Amino acid sequence: MSKEKKQQHVPFPEEDDGSPRDPAETGSFSMVDPRFREAYFHFYKETYKPTVLDRKTKELIAIAASLIAKCEGCMRGHLKKAMKFGATREEISEAIAIAIGVAAASVVDQTDIAAEQMKLKLY
Repeated sequence: MSKEKKQQHVPFPEEDDGSPRDPAETGSFSMVDPRFREAYFHFYKETYKPTVLDRKTKELIAIAASLIAKCEGCMRGHLKKAMKFGATREEISEAIAIAIGVAAASVVDQTDIAAEQMKLKLY
């Protein structure tokens, strides 16, 4: 049996300018009405324009957000773009560490809420 190469879906535009791409090219957005797809791409394009945050910083934030959102395609793309915009291994590692910290804190937060509702204290 030969293994077919799985097409990677990319839930964000590959182009740096946020230009929309056809779902047949990306393997993503195939179930999203074109008018909503266009709205998303417009939003994406606006969020990555130069502002008070430089593009490298935006990509580092996007790496952490992608990890928290569990979006593999997002993470791959934003890692690639972060490196393109000059992010170092150390900067990427810090962004990942922040995502780990937020993810761990979210578990603690949920258990605190559950403990409060159940009037339960283990320690």
